[in-house]
Amino acid sequence: MQAFKKFNLMLLTALFFACQGEKQADIEVSELTISKIHQAYQNGDYTSEQLVSAYLERISQMDSSINAITFINPEALEIAKNLDQEYQETKTLRPLHGIPLIVKDNINTKDLPTTAGSLALKDFYPKEDAFIIKRLIQAGAIVIAKSNMAEWAFSPMHSHSSTAGITRNPYNLDHVPAGSSGGTGAAMAANFGTIGLGTDTGNSIRGPSSHNALVGFRTTLGLISREGIVPLYLRNDVVGPMCRTVEDAVKVLEVMAAFDPQDPITGHAQGKIPENYTQFLDKEGLTGARIGVFRTLSENNPDPEIKALFEQAILDMQSMGATIIDSVLVQDFDSLRQDQWCATFKEDLETFLAEYGNPQTPKTLEEVIAIGTASDFAKIRLETFLTNSGRWGSPEIGCGDAYTDEKRIAFREAIEKAMDELNLDALIYPSWNNAPATIANFQEEYKGDNSQVIAPHTGQPAFTVPIGFTSGNLPAGIQFLGRMYAEPILIRLAYAYEQHTKHRKPPF
Repeated sequence: MQAFKKFNLMLLTALFFACQGEKQADIEVSELTISKIHQAYQNGDYTSEQLVSAYLERISQMDSSINAITFINPEALEIAKNLDQEYQETKTLRPLHGIPLIVKDNINTKDLPTTAGSLALKDFYPKEDAFIIKRLIQAGAIVIAKSNMAEWAFSPMHSHSSTAGITRNPYNLDHVPAGSSGGTGAAMAANFGTIGLGTDTGNSIRGPSSHNALVGFRTTLGLISREGIVPLYLRNDVVGPMCRTVEDAVKVLEVMAAFDPQDPITGHAQGKIPENYTQFLDKEGLTGARIGVFRTLSENNPDPEIKALFEQAILDMQSMGATIIDSVLVQDFDSLRQDQWCATFKEDLETFLAEYGNPQTPKTLEEVIAIGTASDFAKIRLETFLTNSGRWGSPEIGCGDAYTDEKRIAFREAIEKAMDELNLDALIYPSWNNAPATIANFQEEYKGDNSQVIAPHTGQPAFTVPIGFTSGNLPAGIQFLGRMYAEPILIRLAYAYEQHTKHRKPPF
């Protein structure tokens, strides 16, 4: 593990000094957005190559204390140089032209390692990019680095892998960045890239986004392809943007949302994807909106500081013109939420390994276990999945996706019925009822994770945005839950709230 990190540091240093032949611009990368960068390119303030160099220098200077980055793309500067040349010739910017991207280490990237934080995949270099990576690259994005994660995406609590070790929260290094996309969360918070990607099986986009003062989109299951992504439970898995602003997250979503025949569940989204999503960025989007407060989750033993931030957020939305319905009850919620989890890891992983693996990678879960892990937690989970492959709590009931599973459909219909009866645009609740746990005691302090309860099972979209900070400079987030394919509504609400409150601030 240490040799792997040392190699990357040497590579990063070599890359940085290799680009010194071009005169460096004085670029302040903190809190840069896609729009700001494209304006700078058009003004001639700096080039994509210079911007990538600035981000690489920042990673070199700061990541040793955070440990968010697992691998630097050695081709990043050359890709940027080619994009600069293209712009000089065409005077046209692609949607994400020259925008540096951080990718979670379970998403296939051609000729870059995709380890899922595991020893079993430490030498796995995919031959092709995942479907979404191809689309992002075609739009002009530059994969500059891969980010650390919870091994096999098993843990929502923390991001600790066998390949790279522990990632720390840049707002307070004694605390977790959450899991499993904590590397992307910490990297984006620390301004190591412009846009980031995470995956979310139960929590793993929204949890790290909440813990790192970011915007995180878990979109409708079926809107974005999961092809080429190491699965946890494919029936739940979603990939999505983790960014510092709603606008940037929307621009990333806009590129990724598309039908992919390699991921048949995306067929459900055909005819439901608008021409563009940026049209829904409305600063007055809360005016006339009807927002339901879901206290079934928000009142589950909240930290007093989180509760105070949430109550203030409700007042802020009301002042922005929203009608607040406080509170909303979902009939039979406690019973419907039970027995929703299905352990499909063994089947899903072995399907992935058979399709994408090389001669050096294992092909079965038994082989993965034989290779081993540096984590006792991951070891126990892997061994559990050898025999546990059905529905937790009700093994006699089969497992399906959000469009075929009767228990999942019944849960969603109950929530949407409550929303319909009150004519609601969204339900809101804190993304976490408690502040980020300390690394020293993260298992004991893990509580208040609301992201696991609804959206992963119902398939509904859920977006988190910052609502402020608690003691110790620790971020908190609020979650907007919508109906299936209601991304346009959630974008409007989240953007308006963000623009009026502007809670996001950098950690340094």
